[in-house]
Amino acid sequence: MVVSEWVDLRHHGDREVAPGLVDLAVNVRQGMPPGWLADVVRDAVGDLAAYPSGDRARAAVAERHGRDVDEVLLTAGAAEAFVLLARVLRPRRAVVVHPQFTEPEAALAAAGHRVERVILSGAFMLDPELVPEDADLVMVGNPTNPTSVSHPARILRSLIRPGRTLVVDEAFADCVPGEPESLASVQLPGLIVIRSLTKTWGLAGLRIGYVLADAPTITQLTEAQPLWAVSTPALAAAEACMTPQAIAEAETWARQLATDRDYLVSGLRSLGAHIVPNPQASFVCVRLPAVRLPLREKGFAVRRGDTFPGLGEDWIRIAVRDPDTSDALLKALEVTMNTSPTR
Repeated sequence: MVVSEWVDLRHHGDREVAPGLVDLAVNVRQGMPPGWLADVVRDAVGDLAAYPSGDRARAAVAERHGRDVDEVLLTAGAAEAFVLLARVLRPRRAVVVHPQFTEPEAALAAAGHRVERVILSGAFMLDPELVPEDADLVMVGNPTNPTSVSHPARILRSLIRPGRTLVVDEAFADCVPGEPESLASVQLPGLIVIRSLTKTWGLAGLRIGYVLADAPTITQLTEAQPLWAVSTPALAAAEACMTPQAIAEAETWARQLATDRDYLVSGLRSLGAHIVPNPQASFVCVRLPAVRLPLREKGFAVRRGDTFPGLGEDWIRIAVRDPDTSDALLKALEVTMNTSPTR
């Protein structure tokens, strides 16, 4: 257990990207949104004169996860959800499991909460014994950004106990075919699940996500949220992404993603790279010293790892793209490694 030491928690993959670089730093699906979803967003612009109403989108999300409407809150991306939780919750001992997406800790710290870190290592699998028994707020990602590790649902459920709030960030849950470890449809006291639609559907610029929790918690979060926080186009997109056709399309993509990810992992291993085992999300976490900046000089932007607590300068996160893009990266990486003075 480590009390928070300074790390640049506000550094994200978009800061790595620049004109002319192949973007492997941002973990948003490329080539999105699809035409039908772009049409939905464009059509919603015709309703901008009216204040947005989230009733239909909330109902669609509730139906998708088999929950009551009052157990759903729509947010301007997952990032807003973390800010709302930090405003509403009053933890005595808040714990964030790292390495993971840094916004949960950043939001807690900005709201004046003292944050402690549980730092995973090795294969970065969650060990419940590392979480202090008296922690009354625990935050963890699943699958976890940046490690791409998917924790078993049974392990996450074992963290739930009276007097504790467990927040599970499932922004990348739909990267896994069938979402077998998701807790989105599980209704348990103290469990809060956060989802995002910006990754799979290429909607990072639109900002849309949602919170799933018991009705009293949703009520508290709603009272802390500014009025009309989610725009009409974002609400229209959320509703459209909940249809059976959209869910089936996302499932097809997740299966193709697994194939593309295996291709990238195989190529990285052939170069001797250390990869966090069994990646499940749309990125892989790789330990390779002194390659990030040389790769940048060769036209590839990858995400630095040292701004994630628990990782260091030798780590990078690489977004999974199509095989042609992976081949180009692997070729550049091979040249970099062969010319590196450290090898």
